[in-house]
Amino acid sequence: MDRYTELRSFVLVAEKGSFAAASVVEGVTPVVMGRRLDALERRLGVRLMHRSTRGLTLTDLGEQFVEQARQLLRDFDAAESSISEGRHTVRGHLVVSAPAAFGRHHVGPHAPEFRTRHPDLKMSFNFTDSVIDLVREGYDMAIRIGEVTDPNYVAVRLYPNRRVVCGTPGYFERHGVPRTLEDLARHNCLAFNLQGGQQRGWTFIRDGKPLAVRVDGDLDCNDGELLYNWVKQGLGIGWRSTWEIQAELSRGELVTVLDDYAAPSYDIQAVYPQQRYLPANIRHFIAYLREIYNAPGYWEGRAAGGA
Repeated sequence: MDRYTELRSFVLVAEKGSFAAASVVEGVTPVVMGRRLDALERRLGVRLMHRSTRGLTLTDLGEQFVEQARQLLRDFDAAESSISEGRHTVRGHLVVSAPAAFGRHHVGPHAPEFRTRHPDLKMSFNFTDSVIDLVREGYDMAIRIGEVTDPNYVAVRLYPNRRVVCGTPGYFERHGVPRTLEDLARHNCLAFNLQGGQQRGWTFIRDGKPLAVRVDGDLDCNDGELLYNWVKQGLGIGWRSTWEIQAELSRGELVTVLDDYAAPSYDIQAVYPQQRYLPANIRHFIAYLREIYNAPGYWEGRAAGGA
């Protein structure tokens, strides 16, 4: 039997003056109410009520304890109500991580309007291309691009995305268009590196299976936006996300190649730790970003850049 039930039954019996009257309110038998009081007295090691054929009266300790019990029940109900309300009310503090360039262009700029809609909310952002442990580092949620495999996280797709090989029309006029994955060996592939280690493998799909192809080039860096700009300058070809180059593709400033090998499932996703009740802060911010990203013309009309 839980302590809340024991306390509530004790207060109810004290207010109604009998087990019979209290049992009607609780929807149980008088015997059950008596057992609850017995259990409470046993746990506390004191007598809270005198019982006789004439009725029930509180002992001196019972008189002292009944008001404390009422306050405990009020505090419990208030705490429970507050938590329940928090599931539906956007307020408090929301801490968000996102890839550096994507966060600068497609998360941070939308925060002021979200705050205007929800003025009781404080927001903090950390934009980094490193994958962080949300729980250990104290984040409520993250925006990630690509597959999420950690079973401790929930991933919600915000917008479909692929990784494709792209370059300027001028680059392909000078160096030719790669037709097969093996042709990449003859091209200047601008690669992303992380913490000084070159990431020279670009992943494609061939014969229905993922295939990592080793590439080489004369420039690499750990900043996705710089790589994006190098590709736009015609310095080489890049393995970039469709979200970041959509505007350039629409204007013909960039073109994609090897599209038949492009790897799917590189979507833009909102990620948060598994939890029984999803706070309103997270739920509403996810819905807000999804609405923005899926608005007609959004990606074609914004400056891109990212990882």
